[in-house]
Amino acid sequence: ALATTQFFSPSKIDPGAKKPRIFLLASFFFQPKQAGKTPEKKPSSRESLAASIESSYHAATSAPSSNPPHRQKQTPARADGKLDTHAMERVALLRTSGRRLLQRCGRPRPLVPAASSSAPRRRLTSSSSAASSSSSSSSRGGSSRLLAAAAPLHLHAAGRYWPLTAPGLARRLSVPAVSTSPSPVPSDTDDVHEYAAKLGFEKVSEQVIDECKSAAVLYKHKKTGAEVMSVANDDENKVFGIVFRTPPKNSTGIPHILEHSVLCGSRKYPLKEPFVELLKGSLHTFLNAFTYPDRTCYPVASTNTKDFYNLVDVYLDAVFFPKCVEDFQTFQQEGWHYELNSPEEEISYKGVVFNEMKGVYSQPDNIMGRVSQQALSPDNTYGVDCGGDPNDIPKLTFEEFKEFHSKFYHPSNARIWFYGDDDTKERLRILSEYLDLFEASAARNESKVMPQKLFKEPVRIAEKYPAGQEGDLKKKYMVCTNWLLSEEPLDVETELALGFLDHLLLGTPASPLRRILLESGLGEAIVGGGVEDELLQPQFSIGLKGVSEDNIEKVEELVMQILKNLAEEGFAPEAVEASMNTIEFSLRENNTGSFPRGLSLMLRSMGKWIYDMDPFEPLKYEQPLQQLKARIAEKGSKAVFSPLIEKYILNNVHRVTVEMQPDPEKASRDEAAEKEILKQVKSSMTQEDLAELARATKELKDKQETPDPPEALKAVPSLSLQDIPKKPIHVPIEVGEINGVKVLQHDLFTNDVVYSEVVFDMGSMKKEHLQLLPLFCQSLLEMGTKDMDFVQLNQLIGRKTGGISVYPLTSSIKGKEDPLTRVVVRGKAMSTRVEDLFHLDELSSSRCSVHRTTEVQAVCFPK
Repeated sequence: ALATTQFFSPSKIDPGAKKPRIFLLASFFFQPKQAGKTPEKKPSSRESLAASIESSYHAATSAPSSNPPHRQKQTPARADGKLDTHAMERVALLRTSGRRLLQRCGRPRPLVPAASSSAPRRRLTSSSSAASSSSSSSSRGGSSRLLAAAAPLHLHAAGRYWPLTAPGLARRLSVPAVSTSPSPVPSDTDDVHEYAAKLGFEKVSEQVIDECKSAAVLYKHKKTGAEVMSVANDDENKVFGIVFRTPPKNSTGIPHILEHSVLCGSRKYPLKEPFVELLKGSLHTFLNAFTYPDRTCYPVASTNTKDFYNLVDVYLDAVFFPKCVEDFQTFQQEGWHYELNSPEEEISYKGVVFNEMKGVYSQPDNIMGRVSQQALSPDNTYGVDCGGDPNDIPKLTFEEFKEFHSKFYHPSNARIWFYGDDDTKERLRILSEYLDLFEASAARNESKVMPQKLFKEPVRIAEKYPAGQEGDLKKKYMVCTNWLLSEEPLDVETELALGFLDHLLLGTPASPLRRILLESGLGEAIVGGGVEDELLQPQFSIGLKGVSEDNIEKVEELVMQILKNLAEEGFAPEAVEASMNTIEFSLRENNTGSFPRGLSLMLRSMGKWIYDMDPFEPLKYEQPLQQLKARIAEKGSKAVFSPLIEKYILNNVHRVTVEMQPDPEKASRDEAAEKEILKQVKSSMTQEDLAELARATKELKDKQETPDPPEALKAVPSLSLQDIPKKPIHVPIEVGEINGVKVLQHDLFTNDVVYSEVVFDMGSMKKEHLQLLPLFCQSLLEMGTKDMDFVQLNQLIGRKTGGISVYPLTSSIKGKEDPLTRVVVRGKAMSTRVEDLFHLDELSSSRCSVHRTTEVQAVCFPK
């Protein structure tokens, strides 16, 4: 360890070098350049059946019923892939809203049970897409849009899906990605604007974004009013996204179902699922779609230029000319339909979205999130579930579905994003071929989201959730207090300050609100996402789950008391310095790992742009950050943060407290209610109707099982061998040795950030002790050292570094009985703080000397 500290000392770094070195011990998994290069109309009988089904449903549901609707948990009919549970941890502080999005819902559900209104719902899975972070109770970031840099994955959110615990960042670092070097403004800017004018685009604004080393131009398509943000830089991981504002008026799930359906074939690509084929023959680094409560996003990314433009064309054709608006069977498959295999059997509901949402509605955290969101904003679009309520989804008609697409999936209602090192002229040429086919519409005005007016008094709501019989039901209550923070948009500096406040309150295990709630013994785990600013109006939520019935009111009282004390006393200077350094480090590092940086910037920008505000503002954090730091230096942190707590939380009566009550009979009641509705539907049908329904069921299944014809498969663009680089990206590596320790060095541009990994061989451990490794690694950073408690240790890590993590790595070895066992200590810091980084590694590991009896002394750093 002494040799390591000396080797990593700043004096070993050439001050004149343009690129600081990355030093790594033993093992390092590296990703170059951020994401790298990884691999007819229906018969009339069906239409008449649809009409018959609709009338039967409404006849059956018009009769009053005392039973609650069915919300039994059910596995989705089709899963589109698994979520990568670690990929998004690296972006937690860069984009809090995106962070929460990633941890919430999806198909299948993430490992972290969560709930949040602003979480988007995802469609496809990408090999390099990010996903929800783990449920570890580690650091999380601030919440301002300026801190944003990540995006949802598999995120289909309608109800509120927030994490039970704050996600990991400072102590759970992901694989470092290489930052791109500065990119000059294109020299032919005037020529590009002239070309844009010939294609029918007018320049609205042009700015250099120093924070992301890019030149950005906002264009407007004169004919349709479509807005296009063209961001040029030298990032090879090119990103395209088209976003429509899609506010629903009810909970039938139209935006969610449509997001699924448009990806089921289009005019130029008439396959059942062209995106499944794209996954096979594309070098994409991101390929997905997701639905927010008020918008729907379709992003793609690739490092290969030809592949990128192929993906752009497929997506544009899918959203503007989908087959689903003419194909009733796609609506049935993705949305909902009655299934009847024979007239003698019982009718059931089926549909990808219907089944997915039944799973969502069976989870307590999701139920709480949905109730909280709808109670906070009962008078606008956030008062309904864009993902769809299983009780309301069957009310959606095919005509309503088609009308929604015609109304909102229009260029006049679109925001389009391009990012990367591709030709800016080619971007506009591709777009013009689609946009010129449309005339202007009123969609932009009709899709506007109106703000929720603030309440005059607090609201309290109690809701039951389906619970199992096991355990003490009296200790399975949940309670969460939610605030809508403002009726009007906040200025940039206030948003940033709220993000810092959020990190101070909840961002690390040592944060006072989080720590005191968990140590109170009133509950088992945190619920509520803190500050949430992904939608039009920001909100703040906090609470506990695993609460006894007698302690429900005590939780709310404790939350208010903690916040009152913090407003009166302020935060410790060390805590403020740690939060400031942690968030500023993440902003400047801009490390989104394998998640495309351009997509994180798009989602950050969209947080303002989608509400007709300045899309450049969220990308430029430097000035508001310096202003906030100056205010804190001049007036003190208490003068900055205490007024925020008082104004937006303590004195804010727009407060909703949600109490979730366990009910072991609810699931059975819901199931009985659904069966009764379906029984009435069947009884209202004639024998001819039943026979036709059975025939339609078989026809739909046959279609799903029939492969696409060869001529349709040929329509999907693919790459040839000539389109693929013959040489792999070269990652510079130097192999050395210091005092018998193998050292790998990678000399790369990293924006002056040094990333390190120290890997210890734990092969001498007894097998029965392996199960203790995860707990041991967690304890190293959460139990302090012999010289400081865990609060002081966390604050010191936050003040001096970009984060430290310790985790076990185990794997079986082919042909050997004994597994590979390692402990990895990972950290990052600015090059001037390298000595601090390794001193902290030694401090955090010093406790292991007391565990020698468990034979993990190999982890010890020698004194």
